[in-house]
Amino acid sequence: MDSRQQYAGMTIENMSTPQIKIRTGNQMIAEGALHAGCLFFAGYPITPASGIYKSMIEELPKRNGVAISSPDEISALAYCVGASARGVKAMTATSGPGWSLMIETVQYALMTELPVVIAMVQRLGPSTGGATQGAQGDIFLTEYCTSGAYTIPMFAPSTAQECFEVTTLAMFWAEELRTPVIVLSDKEIGMTSEDVDFASLKSFPVNHRKQIENVNGNSYKTYDFKNLSDVPLFAPVGGKHKTTVTGSAHDKCGALQKNSPETIEVLRHLQRKITSRAQEMAFIKTDDDPKAEILLISFGITARTAREAVKQAREQGIKVRLVNVISLFPIPEALLRNAAIGVHTVFVAEENLTGQYRSVIQHLFENKRVVGINGFGKMITPNDILECITV
Repeated sequence: MDSRQQYAGMTIENMSTPQIKIRTGNQMIAEGALHAGCLFFAGYPITPASGIYKSMIEELPKRNGVAISSPDEISALAYCVGASARGVKAMTATSGPGWSLMIETVQYALMTELPVVIAMVQRLGPSTGGATQGAQGDIFLTEYCTSGAYTIPMFAPSTAQECFEVTTLAMFWAEELRTPVIVLSDKEIGMTSEDVDFASLKSFPVNHRKQIENVNGNSYKTYDFKNLSDVPLFAPVGGKHKTTVTGSAHDKCGALQKNSPETIEVLRHLQRKITSRAQEMAFIKTDDDPKAEILLISFGITARTAREAVKQAREQGIKVRLVNVISLFPIPEALLRNAAIGVHTVFVAEENLTGQYRSVIQHLFENKRVVGINGFGKMITPNDILECITV
């Protein structure tokens, strides 16, 4: 059995603290943010994301950062975007109802190219739903929340240890691309306590957005770029360069325009700067069987169930390959296509009613049978998966 990790981006650095600690996924998201240099957090307590809020409120001031208890989720993200406009790394955390309130500000951050990390800890919906019931039903709500369905990078951990790893990854790409980035967790991962080996934690490099240095006179443009895939150099609001930070359609200077050629170019750039780096962001973890006839794809809490199901399936002589998708968006198309080589059936296991992620990746597996394994209102069990893949 070959357990391997595929990440096309940068070198992953091992941590060095030789200590086992009991931590929840929520606590490890906070640990990852602090390690990556987050200096501003604003949040409103909401189950099941409140552990992130609590950890950041307690720990961030000890690191010379600022943590604010906000009056609501709208304010929380707005505060974070304001801090980001000053050049500060910022993060908030919420769940489905809070995310619904944040959507306008998510779009503002995307339009103004201000990096921010949003940890979304899923629970059963819709509306207020089941506050203490886990689910994986917010994939579409989070990824496709913008007018125009712009790609928002989204990473999904499946363990407390991965929560740390994924949050440092999200912080890296938020700064690198000047964009909102989502850490998509769920109630079970967020609130379950487990052993974490701090000696084996993996961290992605600490990154800072590239800032403008010297320009002549008023020649600085807030959103300047040559190629659509370029990321504009940053200048903080209130600094020595005039910046225009508007959520309205604008040209490269930030001047409001409706549909001038330059404005349309800016809007195309918002998507292209993300998709042009898709291969670098692509990240899956593969438990391989070179002779696999079946591919099982999952993510988040269900990926943990899938690991146990695969173990039991192999004991029964079933040849199966498992892929745990970490970078849900941009979709890691090349890695998923490669993982399907040699198999006749692809199963996608996810805890939602309609198979949301399956619906956006099934086109990658032409001439193969694609089957959904879904749970709703309950966790998917190893036996649920076994019953499907052994038919």
